[in-house]
Amino acid sequence: MLTGLKRLILWDYERGVWQYDVMCAVIMLFIAFAPRVWFRDQPRIQYASQISDGVFWIEPELVNFSKPEPQRLEDLGKALTLRTGRKQTIARIEPIVDSEKVVKGYMAFTQPFAHK
Repeated sequence: MLTGLKRLILWDYERGVWQYDVMCAVIMLFIAFAPRVWFRDQPRIQYASQISDGVFWIEPELVNFSKPEPQRLEDLGKALTLRTGRKQTIARIEPIVDSEKVVKGYMAFTQPFAHK
């Protein structure tokens, strides 16, 4: 029994034997059915990530400057609402630039949502 456990831990079985196939099946079942919370996995909206409570990093591609600012902030708020699952209202965004003054992204600051 101890030898079998040692071989299992050290993956000492050759390909094509039934023990190898069983280990591969167990790994595949674990990958397919492990709960997301075990890995702190969460849905992610492309181009946006949460830095802290009420502060988000927004990639430049997500900000549409062809729209007026109120509409732009509302659209960003909707995108962040999808990301977090909570209503987000953007108060302001600030550009983040590198040493050559090229915009690398935006910090979006949300305002607290008051429940009615």
